Amino acid sequence: MLELRPNCECCDTDLPPAAEARICSFECTFCPDCADAHFHGVCPNCGGELVQRPVRPAEKLVNNPASPKRIVLPHDGCGTRR
Repeated sequence: MLELRPNCECCDTDLPPAAEARICSFECTFCPDCADAHFHGVCPNCGGELVQRPVRPAEKLVNNPASPKRIVLPHDGCGTRR
């Protein structure tokens, strides 16, 4: 089951479960702005394709909530790793 991570790993923008987000096959999670403008649809961590994250229906979130754990990667601004 997808973790539905709560934020963009680059800019730390909140990404609630119903928000538009991009993920790779390892569930690295990015907002559309970072995914498109900075990474051009390619995960900066694994090199995989960033695709639209599916939305979990609200009634399913009751028993299967989104992850509360925020992940922010060490970047010097979006697109450049430290």
